[in-house]
Amino acid sequence: MAEDKQRIVTIDGPSGGGKSTVSRVLAAKLHFTYLDTGAMYRAVAFQCREKGIDPADSQGLEALLAAIRIELLPPAEGEDDVRVLVDGREVGSQLRTPEMGMLASKVSALPQVRQTLTRLQQQIGAGGRIVAEGRDTGTVVFPRAAWKFFLDASPEVRARRRAAQLRSKGEEVDEAHLLAQIVKRDRDDRERSLAPLTAAPDALIIDSTGLLVEEVVRRMYEKILTTPCCGKK
Repeated sequence: MAEDKQRIVTIDGPSGGGKSTVSRVLAAKLHFTYLDTGAMYRAVAFQCREKGIDPADSQGLEALLAAIRIELLPPAEGEDDVRVLVDGREVGSQLRTPEMGMLASKVSALPQVRQTLTRLQQQIGAGGRIVAEGRDTGTVVFPRAAWKFFLDASPEVRARRRAAQLRSKGEEVDEAHLLAQIVKRDRDDRERSLAPLTAAPDALIIDSTGLLVEEVVRRMYEKILTTPCCGKK
């Protein structure tokens, strides 16, 4: 029933599908808060690397999770990415590399990491009015979200988009290597036993391969406007 739903938008999908950009634009259009769950997993991966903790070290990882403080702040003026603070230190720019994405994929498959961050994400979303993007926001984190989307695109298009994003920041990119990483991460994310990457049964699937950001946002916005939630339109 519509009354049982949370006033939350979830946007799931594979790496490089445009989720972050679309989520930011849609959140601004709806006057909702943008929740970047992927940045939270990258923050844990970053801290594991910084402290020399092997994610397979259950005891070390448990101690890290008990102590870590992750803060997500609005982007700085002129920037697009959410500002991420780990234990008070801003590390956002260091989280967006392909290598950190691969490490985050491994870390996010660990039960204790998912339990800790899922609980934190649910606390953030308890009041509703958020746009949450990630891998399992519509299936695990917010199964009662009123509006769910799964944003996909071909691996080749996602690799080109990611390469362009990295080059715009002055980084050198081996696009063939980047494509291989994306394909591997897709496989890892879809095949893992805990919270695998999959579209929620009630999600609207959008293939953004040939679409502009504005077209994707328009489709989502129209779906939200025409789908009742919580006793209201």
